[in-house]
Amino acid sequence: MKSSFTAYPIGMIPGRRLHGCERTKNEHMRNLGLFTISALLIMACGSKKQEPALVADSLSANVITLTPSQYTASEIALGKMERKRVAKRITVNGKLDVPPQNLVIISAPLGGFVKSTDLLQGMKVNKGDVLAVLENQDYIQLQQDYLDNASKLEFLQVEYDRQQELAKENVNAQKALQQSKSQYESMKAMVSGLEAKLEMITISPAALKNGKIKSTIQLRSPINGFITVVNVSIGQFVTPTEVMFKIVNLEHMHAELQVYEKDINKIAIGQQVTFQLANDTTTHKATVHLVGKEISPERTVRIHCHLEKEDKSLLPGMFVTATIETASEEADVVPTTSISNFEGKDYIFVSSGDHQFRAIPVNAGIAVGEFTEVHVSEKIAPGTSVVTRGAFQLMGLLKNNQE
Repeated sequence: MKSSFTAYPIGMIPGRRLHGCERTKNEHMRNLGLFTISALLIMACGSKKQEPALVADSLSANVITLTPSQYTASEIALGKMERKRVAKRITVNGKLDVPPQNLVIISAPLGGFVKSTDLLQGMKVNKGDVLAVLENQDYIQLQQDYLDNASKLEFLQVEYDRQQELAKENVNAQKALQQSKSQYESMKAMVSGLEAKLEMITISPAALKNGKIKSTIQLRSPINGFITVVNVSIGQFVTPTEVMFKIVNLEHMHAELQVYEKDINKIAIGQQVTFQLANDTTTHKATVHLVGKEISPERTVRIHCHLEKEDKSLLPGMFVTATIETASEEADVVPTTSISNFEGKDYIFVSSGDHQFRAIPVNAGIAVGEFTEVHVSEKIAPGTSVVTRGAFQLMGLLKNNQE
């Protein structure tokens, strides 16, 4: 038995003949339906769900959640915050210096013309070396005055002795004895003064009596050291107030540090000091030796530190930045790798479980080996897991997602 069902094209009504206009309209509707079905099929095929890269809460929450596969790939390691004894440190500024006896300024005691000198800055000199030769007519006059007065002193001494003998025999008047004594004592004082002046210009009075008068004098180094300043030239006239040379002995160099008033009670003799020169990464060690007892107008106190090792490359006057280790005390520490930085602020990540981590602001303090002291802005429950590896990767993911 044949079926009586007859299929008609879309829009065709049995028993009715379509005109040209109606046939065109029905074909258009059929094509539109086929296009719609095709588009839906394509969207259905392309709508395969992808795993999200990460999920993060709002910026204020600082929370990031990883999927299991992402957590495994990131190789995050967890640890605990610990309590350790940490030596507190104070950062101060200062400069290198030498003791007063190791820095000498050379001047001309009586002035004169520079006859000869061969010194240059940086040259090494030993105690007793000739620094310069000076000449002046005043040197000659001083020696003449000494020899003249020394001769008079001998005569007055003989006359005074004679008056004493006469006084014992009551031959002369007491007035004559006193007058002779006064003249002798006055001349003796004058000769002593001239001897002191001669010794200042390195002329020996004893040698002068047996030798010739000199027109020049020699300036000699009083210490071993290095020439740091040369202010003279040959032929130049120098006065007693002018600085001709400076000599510095680099032995026993020390650091003079300025500690602010609020920190001075934390400083004690014997504390360890580490310092660096400006634009230099080399570290040097010293020990607090003396603590000043006066506060400067800048509200600082000077402390004196001895270097543990002499270093010829260090020079007086160099500026230094130093760290003083004060008394230690217990503090919270985490592995240094736990701390990540973003826009100048330090953070650590704590685990909330289920691969979720929260960034907590901290203030990083002193580093002790592989650990760093942290001051946490909020209370963390004991035993909370802290990210010890992968903190930088978490910070990058968190901030990128928030942006």
